[in-house]
Amino acid sequence: MSHVTEPRGWAPAPLLERESEILAIHRAVDELFGVSDTGSPTRRGGVLTFAGSGGIGKTTLLGEARRHAADRGCTVLFARGGEQEKQVPFHVMRQLIQPTFAALSEQERRDVLGSWHGIVAPALGLTASAKGRTAPDPQGVRDGLDWVVTHLAVRSGAPVVLILDDAHWADAESLAWLAAFATRAEELAMLIMVACRPDEIPSDAAPLRALMGRQGTRPHELAPLTTSAVARIVREALGDSADDVFCRECWAITGGNPFEVVELGMKGRDRGLKPHQDNIPQLRDLASAVKGSGLIERLEQLGPSTVRLAWAAAVLGNAVPIGIVGGVAALGDAQAADAIDQLHNARILTVLTSVQRKEVVEFFHPLIATAVYRSIPPGVRVGMHGMAAQALVDDGHGPTAAARHLLEMHPEGDPWVVQQLRRAARESFSAGASDAARRYLARALREPPEAEHRAEVLFELGSANLLHDPVTTINQLRTALEEPSTAPELREAITYRLAQALGHTGQLAQAAELLAEEARHATNSRTRLRMQAEQFKWNSVRVDEENSPARSRLLSQFAKRIVGRGLAERHILGLRAWDAALRGEPVGTALEYAEQALDGGMSWIDQDFGFEVPAVVALTLMYCDQPGRAEELFNTAIMEFEAKGWRGAHLSFVYTLLGYIRYRRGRLAEAEDFVRNGLQIADRIGHDIPAQWYAIGTLIETLLARGNVAEARQVARTYKLADGGFPKAVVYPDPQAVWGKLLLAQGRIEEAEHHLSTAGKRLDLRGTRNPSWSPWQLDLALAQVTHDTELAAATAAEAVVRARAFGASSVIGHALRVAAAAAEPARAAVLLKEAVDHLDQSPAAAELAHALIDHGTALHTLGDPHQAAQQLYRGMETAAACGADALVDRARAQIASAGLRPRRLASSEQESLTVAELAAARHAARGLDNAAIAKELRIDSRTVAARLSAAFTKLGTDRLGLGRALGD
Repeated sequence: MSHVTEPRGWAPAPLLERESEILAIHRAVDELFGVSDTGSPTRRGGVLTFAGSGGIGKTTLLGEARRHAADRGCTVLFARGGEQEKQVPFHVMRQLIQPTFAALSEQERRDVLGSWHGIVAPALGLTASAKGRTAPDPQGVRDGLDWVVTHLAVRSGAPVVLILDDAHWADAESLAWLAAFATRAEELAMLIMVACRPDEIPSDAAPLRALMGRQGTRPHELAPLTTSAVARIVREALGDSADDVFCRECWAITGGNPFEVVELGMKGRDRGLKPHQDNIPQLRDLASAVKGSGLIERLEQLGPSTVRLAWAAAVLGNAVPIGIVGGVAALGDAQAADAIDQLHNARILTVLTSVQRKEVVEFFHPLIATAVYRSIPPGVRVGMHGMAAQALVDDGHGPTAAARHLLEMHPEGDPWVVQQLRRAARESFSAGASDAARRYLARALREPPEAEHRAEVLFELGSANLLHDPVTTINQLRTALEEPSTAPELREAITYRLAQALGHTGQLAQAAELLAEEARHATNSRTRLRMQAEQFKWNSVRVDEENSPARSRLLSQFAKRIVGRGLAERHILGLRAWDAALRGEPVGTALEYAEQALDGGMSWIDQDFGFEVPAVVALTLMYCDQPGRAEELFNTAIMEFEAKGWRGAHLSFVYTLLGYIRYRRGRLAEAEDFVRNGLQIADRIGHDIPAQWYAIGTLIETLLARGNVAEARQVARTYKLADGGFPKAVVYPDPQAVWGKLLLAQGRIEEAEHHLSTAGKRLDLRGTRNPSWSPWQLDLALAQVTHDTELAAATAAEAVVRARAFGASSVIGHALRVAAAAAEPARAAVLLKEAVDHLDQSPAAAELAHALIDHGTALHTLGDPHQAAQQLYRGMETAAACGADALVDRARAQIASAGLRPRRLASSEQESLTVAELAAARHAARGLDNAAIAKELRIDSRTVAARLSAAFTKLGTDRLGLGRALGD
């Protein structure tokens, strides 16, 4: 639809008794230029809000604000909500942005928007939605709009003033963006002005209520005019001879409403009314014609053709081309032009020029538009909405422009209506307006569609509701499955989506049962394989899975028979790799299946397959001591998600898991940043969702590793980690084990043991025995050692056996370090030396630092100060590089107690390998052991170990992955 850039086309009411509001506007604009009462030169933006009833003068006030801001050299973005357009997604945003892009070619628009073009251009109406394009999520679109407006603010070179009038009629999508973006107004030195009728704010418009009462401030309430102000308007319209009694009656009739006062004065002038006390009866008659039924009677006096054109304009809404209005009114060009002239003379309609340089019609005031619309007989109104929908489609405005009219029509089983609503839903999805898509599809279902298309509409509606209302999705998709004669391809797609909905609502067993049942009836072997892959996926995250070992055996058998020819096979191989890692099978087995899964590629953005399997394959690499490669995969995920505008739960997961990898590598400050970003995104989406659980556990683990126990406790308290039980799905790190570890750090030993033991029993029943995946056993041993060293030693010894069976150096070193805590000093020193040797071969820098400090402490206890000093100094430097502050403090204390001089910590910010480290790494990649490398480089084995340890840490790999990490 068209948008006008000029103010309304009628003579504005004079700005009387609005001095305080105008002063507030002028001061706010001054602050954009660094001019303030305090004399501070700092440029400041902010939010100004105005409230008042219809006709009270909000539009006139904002018109003055537009003129003043433009005169000062500001870039002004203006939009106005519309009563008939409030269900059109991004209607307000399009008014704000389209004028800026109107003169640009398509290529110029692409150049300006850059990588955001595909995400925000459909929402802003700058391009048609690409067919088959994966839809961005609403948060992705909002982030894109943030970028666009911020870019305009920076690019314009002048302060930006954004003005929204009639915000109570703004569409939900635009309001959600504006309410969130308003918090940035001050930092961007941007002024946002909003006006609305507070009594007409919809009950579900929480963003607008938040905006109007932002930071506890109240909007400027526009009061009715006093008798003296009304008298001035009346005398300007009717002459200075207007007596006081007449003017007071004007005030009483209008209640001091500026719009009604001006209209009454204009009508009096048109009728030649003398402004004297004797003519008050005629004044009252005129007043009844200004609004309500009197306005409608006056309209009807203009003739049926003129009435039909006014009705058509009211149905179509603001800024509609004259040709379309005339067509909906069933008038020829000449008749339409004559009707518009009459309506203009009657101060009902006016003609403006749109951004596209077309003549469009608009009502003189929204109050008039509302009165005219409500006067249309219901049957006629419904019919005109149908004509409006057809006219808009025929004129090339597209199904989304027509959809709001189709929503007003009575269901009649019209296939064309269903088709247009489905197309509008697809366009809305592509623009990130999922709420609008749901409205259109729900209405299409009520039309209803033809029998052969009913399952398709149910599937589309269920898919639209998946993230918003998964319970409703389940009902709709089950109904779709029950539809007779559903095509096999559609039935398969419905099954996958229904399984997702069941999974998202915690009904994991039902998801697996559904897939098993559908697989039994599938006639296509590839379909059956795909369904079995999905079944494996959902069963793998079930906490209540009855026979996890049996599922693992079946998965193993499947994996042996396939080679990864398609995505379904590669997903099965990926799940097999993950299962091998969880169960603690040898590293080589897990890596072999992970490599097979990755060979041929795995998409992060395939909505049918999901991103869960690529994620667990990446994590498998991490547990197998190749976190650098895992990071490469997650970085690819971020690029793919951001390119598609997926900036909600998907991005939250990836940021959190990247943080988890950095935590495992010992880059604790970076880990904390990543996880906090992931948690922030998860918080925006909702509470008690999987993305939040992942982030909470990882953040607590990271804070504990940094020694920030109090902060970790606060995170647990804020998110009520243990208050309502733990999630029904598998989450990593395991929330109950994390809670136990936090209790241990607080010295709450008995509670810690209870939760760690409970978590361990649950995981053991599932066959999840790898201490690399969940080190509950190691934390339990550390709790037990405070009161029962024999029990602790036994617990740690079993963990060491499990770690050796898996074979990753990082977890073996970790397990040995914990075992040393339960051993006598001499044995502890031996175990810690072995732990350091293993950790030197791994990328786990923080765990290495811990083992080095423990080893140095043990050596000092045994009376070996020289070796103790070497380990303590190296441990302290490694801990400092990791950001493990508590470990650094502990190392300093040990060094001091040994009578050694503390040394300044060496900087280790360099990420690239040194020449010496690279030489050692290349020899190791060729298969040489440390002794052979020492001989080749003519150095000692200890130096080789130190150089390789640095290489493993920097490259994020162990010895097995060196060749790939070096690009050899």
